[in-house]
Amino acid sequence: MQNLIKSIEYYDWVKNIKSHIKTSQIKAALSVNRILTEFYFDLGRQIFEKQKQTDWGDKLISQLSTDLKNEFPEIKGFSSTNLKYCRKYYEFYKDLIGQQGVDQNFKNQIGQQPVDLFDISKTFLIPWSHNILIFTKTSNMNEAGFYISQTIENNWGRETLALQIKTDLYNRQGKSINNFKNTLPANDSDLANQTLKDPYTFDFFTLAKPFNERDIENQLVSHISKFLLELGKGFAFVGKQYHIEVAENDYYLDLLFYHIKLKCYVVVELKNTKFIPEYAGKMNFYLSAVDTILKKEDDKPTIGILLCRDKNNIEAEFALRDISKPMGVSEFVFTEIIPENLKSSLPTIEEIENELK
Repeated sequence: MQNLIKSIEYYDWVKNIKSHIKTSQIKAALSVNRILTEFYFDLGRQIFEKQKQTDWGDKLISQLSTDLKNEFPEIKGFSSTNLKYCRKYYEFYKDLIGQQGVDQNFKNQIGQQPVDLFDISKTFLIPWSHNILIFTKTSNMNEAGFYISQTIENNWGRETLALQIKTDLYNRQGKSINNFKNTLPANDSDLANQTLKDPYTFDFFTLAKPFNERDIENQLVSHISKFLLELGKGFAFVGKQYHIEVAENDYYLDLLFYHIKLKCYVVVELKNTKFIPEYAGKMNFYLSAVDTILKKEDDKPTIGILLCRDKNNIEAEFALRDISKPMGVSEFVFTEIIPENLKSSLPTIEEIENELK
């Protein structure tokens, strides 16, 4: 392999890159997300193509990093690691732009060729750190596109995006067992279906076994912002153990929400057991009560969500088949977390048994 520093081909190539950076548009806006991300994509393309054309390998990235940092010491983002991310960024999405590639006029083409460039242009609307998470943690462009759209729609921060990828939101959303097609108008049915997940993942608990439903409910309420994030966009918290009276008898809903987009109340019942058909009948009763007592004329039918520790999908489908009210059944999972500072002070099983003796 020839010495890159003495290579005329390399010298001319890196000269063009430096000239590109020095243009007034790039120089003035390199800290602005869209321009920065567009530039990283084009830089990744150039690195990818040059490595394909030569036998320089990763030595190219190392040398390019040194040259760009020397030329632009005030600009961050030219480390070897970040240049590798640029290359991976282009590699991940390059099939979106077919065989035409992206040339020096790449930025001017955005919007003029919507079929080839519309999807990739969405990546320019989110921060670079978000993009890195998506193209390194997702397995295909459909999944990546989902997280890009959700990030834009919900204005997710990096930590929120990381959590949603970690808990596999892409494969959980819209996967609950429900009867929405039979109980809601088509548009509302589709929206309600996309609102539910299976399973719901609660990784913010600080409980140790044995769990009971009231402890779980209290944890969900004490971490309501994280719980709402897991429920999804549009949920407004109304109350826990929400009291309703039917025929002079008192009933208490585990959790009551109002969904702003669906324009309806949502009853969430927690069952720290496997789903049984009787739960659907009780939920149907609660939904009828809320529709009669709380629902206003412009509200849509109340929806129920049964969160259980386990379920048999066929059994759940049969249980919901002839239910008149819209409801869904999902599992919920969470990680047991005992704070480190408490672990050493908790008695062991043997110590407890000795005390009892």
